Amino acid sequence: MVIIYSTSWCPSCVSAKRLLDSKSVTYKEINIEQENISREKLAEIAGASTVPQILINNTPIGGFDNLLSLEQTGELDKILNT
Repeated sequence: MVIIYSTSWCPSCVSAKRLLDSKSVTYKEINIEQENISREKLAEIAGASTVPQILINNTPIGGFDNLLSLEQTGELDKILNT
């Protein structure tokens, strides 16, 4: 299961969703503004207060840069398939 914590105005959030969409990965998006999740609460949940924050199988992997790095090294497919 993939969860993306995002905001409506975040270009990195759009890029992360686009990358996952290109791989046909199903994800749950949680808009922290619409859900009234504070940055402090986001840090408690995901380990950081910036968006996007991406969790795969309940493991925080970080933001878009981290997701892209995992994709470029081939690790993303391994993580998604566990």
